[in-house]
Amino acid sequence: NFKMKKLLLASTALVATAGMAAADVTVTGHAAAGYHSDLDATGVATASTVDSGIYSSVGVDFTMAGATDGGLSFTATMNIDAGTEVDTGNFEFDGADGGTAGIGAVTVTGAFGTLTFDNAGIDNLYNGDHNSHDVKFAGTVNGIAVAITADADDSIAGTTGTAASADMSASASYASGAMTYALAVSNHEADGMATNLSLTYVVNDMLTVTASNDTESTAGADAVTKLAATIVTNGLTIGLSSDNSASGGDWDVDLGYTLGGVALAYGTDENDAWAATASKSLGGGATAAAGINWEDSVYAGISFAF
Repeated sequence: NFKMKKLLLASTALVATAGMAAADVTVTGHAAAGYHSDLDATGVATASTVDSGIYSSVGVDFTMAGATDGGLSFTATMNIDAGTEVDTGNFEFDGADGGTAGIGAVTVTGAFGTLTFDNAGIDNLYNGDHNSHDVKFAGTVNGIAVAITADADDSIAGTTGTAASADMSASASYASGAMTYALAVSNHEADGMATNLSLTYVVNDMLTVTASNDTESTAGADAVTKLAATIVTNGLTIGLSSDNSASGGDWDVDLGYTLGGVALAYGTDENDAWAATASKSLGGGATAAAGINWEDSVYAGISFAF
């Protein structure tokens, strides 16, 4: 009996170990700390800007992956964040994080493509600012990359007491030689029925040009044609764009250059809304960064990846 129990225990351990080997759990971390001044206050409802102060935040991210016997692969993510956060990319003060666990996307991938489930966490394919979709399909059909997203809760954000249909978006892109064709459509309530058709042509290693036509069905909205170019020469990256929007035409100029390991960037537009940033990798997952813009918004700090 004693030998039989040992055999059963050993068999159970083998089965458990085999099950664990089929799955993979990765734990990573991040942290940031620094100084900020006059950033836009997205996380503070009582003021449009936040006076100077110190920010510090830390987070842990869990990524889980596995596969079924039938060849389907699946992933899931979860994160825990705490502290005071700033969005350096947009010069925004996000405020204090609740320190609670956030459940991320769950995906299932097979020969059919990839299904993603993330309640109110998936971007609209036409306009990423509308990020409340719940389910997404992405795959390739006859060389065409296609994707569809939908808001599955049969309600529209921002409406009260009004029945509404769920909105959705779709995209398709196809590459042929140096040319890429892309189309995105959406019926989001903020834009009405909207489409964006773009053509991108890689002229050579130095020059890439893009032309697009953007149409919305909301009242008074006119189609916007946009031309853009990216030039890379002698380590300098130049981004140029212009459109015929209703405001009389918008344009942007962006410059990027790396000097002595420091990545420098500067951008401005037709309203003289400029921003300048600098960042440098310190090794070991640490990066120092600083920035200032036309509103005298400033940040300077260091971030870590573990």
